[in-house]
Amino acid sequence: MAFLDSLFNMGEIFRQVNSVLFMLISLALLIRTTTKIKAKKMEQYENRVLNLEQQVRILKEGRKKLEVS
Repeated sequence: MAFLDSLFNMGEIFRQVNSVLFMLISLALLIRTTTKIKAKKMEQYENRVLNLEQQVRILKEGRKKLEVS
């Protein structure tokens, strides 16, 4: 079919199909990349929150020890 298209229409249909496929693949890669970036950023935020919660817990325990003494 591609051969016949190249004979009679000089490949116009397949050029259009290839350009559409290229645009769709590019869009999919863009969406995948941005999704991974957002997921990584959320993971960093979660790790930071856990770290801060641990620091608060340590400080509260230290404060309780000082109040008891």
